[in-house]
Amino acid sequence: MVTRLYLVRHGATAEVAEDRFAGALDVPLADEGRAQARALGDRLQCERITAVYASPLIRAADTARIVSSGWNLAVRSVDGLREVGHGRWEGRRRRDVEEEFRSEFARWEQDPFTFAPEGGESGASVQARALPAIQTIVESHPGEHVLVVSHKATIRLVLCGLLGIDARGYRDRLDQAPACLNVLDFTDRIRARLVLFNDTSHYQTCPPAAGPHLSRWFG
Repeated sequence: MVTRLYLVRHGATAEVAEDRFAGALDVPLADEGRAQARALGDRLQCERITAVYASPLIRAADTARIVSSGWNLAVRSVDGLREVGHGRWEGRRRRDVEEEFRSEFARWEQDPFTFAPEGGESGASVQARALPAIQTIVESHPGEHVLVVSHKATIRLVLCGLLGIDARGYRDRLDQAPACLNVLDFTDRIRARLVLFNDTSHYQTCPPAAGPHLSRWFG
């Protein structure tokens, strides 16, 4: 019996366009993000989705509501799916953070899995709450198809944990575009197979080019 998860990043926000840290901030979707979510909803309309889960942050919850608007399903909020918190960097542009907190930023760039900025979360902390949340969802829906909407860093860390990827390089080697679709099949809460990754064909014909939101390792 296979449980299929449609794991989705929320749609675009103004903070994404401005390259600001907004992990813990409750920022809304931009008009572009709403359009992306509608396109994904159209794409998934014929899928047999039986449940919808989302991070409590408004950009994820609204993406889930837009995508699932044709299914008459309530969006269930799961705190473990929220985005990594960046502490005192929140709301600030990346280039300003790098300038003001040079040492802290350099340590985070080198190892975002074990290091966190002051007042923020490490990748390890995010993985420790997000991975059990995903596993609980899988256990609750044996043999079903489930939509889960979360965030860029959180999804990358979940995928590392499920697929045995070294999570120290989650920012270097994995990307997640706004409103992208990942599909995972589970035979139990541990065994996961990645069927589709970072797909945005519902709103653009070519994969997005690498930009400043990836670490400098991919420079």
